[in-house]
This record gives sequence, C-alpha cells and structure tokens, in this order.
Amino acid sequence: MMPSASPDPSDKDGEAFVEIDPTGRYGRYNELLGSGAVKRVYRAFDQEEGIEVAWNQVKLRSFSNDPIMIDRLYSEVRLLRSLTNKNIISLYNVWRDEDHNNLNFITEVCTSGNLREYRKKHRQVSMKALKKWSKQILKGLNYLHTHEPCIIHRDLNCSNLFVNGNIGQVKIGDLGLAAIVGKSHSAHSILGTPEFMAPELYEENYTEMVDIYSFGMCVLEMVTLEIPYSECDNVARIYKKVCSGVRPQALSKVWDSEVRAFIEKCLAQPRARPSAADLLKDPFFDGIDDDDDENDDTSSS
Repeated sequence: MMPSASPDPSDKDGEAFVEIDPTGRYGRYNELLGSGAVKRVYRAFDQEEGIEVAWNQVKLRSFSNDPIMIDRLYSEVRLLRSLTNKNIISLYNVWRDEDHNNLNFITEVCTSGNLREYRKKHRQVSMKALKKWSKQILKGLNYLHTHEPCIIHRDLNCSNLFVNGNIGQVKIGDLGLAAIVGKSHSAHSILGTPEFMAPELYEENYTEMVDIYSFGMCVLEMVTLEIPYSECDNVARIYKKVCSGVRPQALSKVWDSEVRAFIEKCLAQPRARPSAADLLKDPFFDGIDDDDDENDDTSSS
C-alpha cells in the first residue's frame, strides 16, 4: 500500500489526479502536454518510482469503423514495449479502458518537449550541439533499422523528436506509423508528414532508407529553423517538388558547405543514401564524442 496523505481542501499546492490506472500506480493530471490527430498526451505521475511520466490517451471511438487503425495502434504499443534504447522513448504500461473506450499507455516524458519547439525557443545553438543532437537521432534510427525485425519509423520529423534539455538528450518518439518490415525491408503504404517524406514513399515501394531522408530534413530544419518546403502552400506542390528532385528553398540558406553536403547525402537517391550506421561514421561527426551523453544515461535502467 502506498502512503498517501488525505487530500486537504485548503492545500492549494497539491494537484489532484483526474484519473488513476487500474493498478493504482499511475495518476493522470489534467495538464495536456500535447495532442495530435488521434492522441492526447497528459502529464502524469508514477507513484511507485516517484517520477513524472506521460499518459497517452487514444479515443478508440474515433476508429469505431476502422479496425485496421485500432490494430495498428495496438501494434505500435506492443512494439514500443519491446524496444530498449536510450534514444527511443520508453513505454512502461498499456491498458484498454473499456468503459470510456480509450487505449491508454504510459511513456517516459522528456522535460523540454519536442525538438521543433525547443529549437525555436533556443535560437543560439552551436553547430557542435546540433551535431550532438543529430548523432543521437541516428543512434536511435540505427537501433530501429537493425532491430529484428527491422522497424521503419516513417514519420520522423522535429515534432516527433523529444528533448531532455538539461542533459542535451534527444529521443525518437511517436512510433504510431512505424512499419515492422522484417527480412524484405520493404513496405508499401503511403503515410507520414509530406515535407519530410522521401520521394519513393509516394511510389509505395521503399525501405528504411526513407527514415534517412526524413532525418536529413530534420537536420535542415534544426540548422535553418525553417520547416522544409514552407514555400509551398499545399501538399500537391510539395509532392511535385519532392518527386521531381527539387530541393527545399531552406537548403540554399545553409551556408556551411560541410553541413549542406551532409544533408545532401541524406537526400540522395535511395540506393545512394547511406545507412544510419554509415552516417554515424561520417567525418561530419569527427570530434563529437559520445561521452557527454553516455555518462548521463541514467534512464535506461
């Protein structure tokens, strides 16, 4: 039994849980950390460990006529539970709330939110710091791509990358569109965020190399603070440019030739694109040691 003080109505500092999981371990607060098309993420607390966590809630009634989507959500969550890597968001628990028709899952929370917001907030960042972030994203991708079976994220962008700003740690989250492709390493459905999608994704025949392309676009956004193809006012225009090999205008704003060449490598034709493991060995990362993030890894125990 957990020791708990009885709620004192005059205690203005304490926060009340609005929901508790079936085991009684996790409590959800009312504060929303983020919301997407199908998912709301709330701040929550793990009473057993005494740590803050994220409570992800998916309203299954939005998919009452879409059993495929429900299956996909379940498979995301099952997949996440099996992953252990310090550059991938950890999943702690999952259950279905039949009464409210919700799928709930508890994940690790990152103190500084997503990389897009974090980068906007902190405009003065050295190239060294951007390289450190990039290297950690690649480590997470390398883990997914070399996993048995192989996992393609398919929706990598700066709003799905999360930051612990106090230790400069970056983690890949939101594996909701991930494809588990196994030995063939090829997948066939079109989904993702258009500005970050590799041209072959639109052709419905692709491999984990689509994540490398998206990673290149993430680096571009980190460097320029601009979402790629923001000059296009609709998805059809983006699609047309991507498929005809026209690079986003933001790329011409990257003055540093080394950085630009590195991004171009990631955006190359699929067969010419390096793997995450190759990119980790790229001279771009020379002098960027791992010690800084190795020593801070207390979260994977």
